[in-house]
Amino acid sequence: MTRTTPTPMPRPRPTALVSGASVAGPALAYWLNRHGYEVTVVEKARTIRSGGYPVDVRGTALDVVERMGILPRLRDAHIDLRRLTFLHEDGSEVASLHPHAVTGGATGRDLEIRRGDLTDALYTAVRDDVEFLFDDSVDTFHQSVHGVDVTFRGGGSRTFDLVFGADGMHSRTRETVFGPEERFRRYLGHCFAVFTMPNTLGLSHETVMWNTPGRTAALYAVGDDDEVHAFLNFARPEPPHDAFGDPQAQRDLVAQVFADAGWKVPDILRALDDADDVFFDAVSQIRMPSWSSGRVALVGDAAHAPSFLTGQGTSLALIGAYHLAGALADGDHGAGFAAYERAARDLVTRTQDRVGGGGGTLFPTTGEALERRNERLRALSGR
Repeated sequence: MTRTTPTPMPRPRPTALVSGASVAGPALAYWLNRHGYEVTVVEKARTIRSGGYPVDVRGTALDVVERMGILPRLRDAHIDLRRLTFLHEDGSEVASLHPHAVTGGATGRDLEIRRGDLTDALYTAVRDDVEFLFDDSVDTFHQSVHGVDVTFRGGGSRTFDLVFGADGMHSRTRETVFGPEERFRRYLGHCFAVFTMPNTLGLSHETVMWNTPGRTAALYAVGDDDEVHAFLNFARPEPPHDAFGDPQAQRDLVAQVFADAGWKVPDILRALDDADDVFFDAVSQIRMPSWSSGRVALVGDAAHAPSFLTGQGTSLALIGAYHLAGALADGDHGAGFAAYERAARDLVTRTQDRVGGGGGTLFPTTGEALERRNERLRALSGR
């Protein structure tokens, strides 16, 4: 009698829920799927969000997107900003130079692309392999030794082995698991508003920036488009808590701060009144002692937003997603989360600690600091 050996049943794939489908979320979903996870991404927007202010992809993040196979597409979408012009209060020129002279970027390697182009490339790379739930979000979740029980705002409930918060600077996942944002937010003394407006100056592949102490207005043309990104930044000792969540209060505050400004600022303020895509926020960082708890972990800005002053938030999100998924390849989430922090923490901390230099160059808050900045710019440009 021949004895047959039973065929072992295949082990079920571990399941993961990723909250957020901007940059960190789809990148994490891609790498988790590559490491054998069954991934679901939930996103409160109705679809992948297009548009948005341009972002940088630098350093190790370029290696990450190359391994994802999307680097050629991103190179095709590179904005190629060619000129950065700084202006005095009266609108006269301080200096005009290549942006990399200020940002320290590497010409021919670093990328600057529309945020929507990046999110679309990430989504395209992963959409056939993972489940996306749009127009929905996590309502509640409960951790146990067996998994995380999740209920969704759109109805229904499911259990996942792991849950990841990739839901940005104001992460609801972080608030639910770790506590209020105020515990981890480091305010950097500035607020800003970004929106699109008509390109009445005929700008092309360039940024024009007007400064007075504590106030900045900039127009950013990513190409030869009919629209430009308008940017208004101002120093403020404390965050304007009363304005958060109130779009009209935000507009009123910005208009008050820039009421007597010269150059093209009055035109920018009029465009602000008509804009339907205004994004207003405080310039802040998120600094946490740990990025995980139990079966839940954070990635990208939810874990360690460095602020736009560093120009590295997008790159850190891509790098962090790669390290996190790789650390979980063997399925041990406790050891994996610890390895993730060991791999990414030093880079995050060094990036956050460098923030002072960028703020001083772009947004001087005193007359003396502004003049020192202008002297450096003139020296760089050879004027």
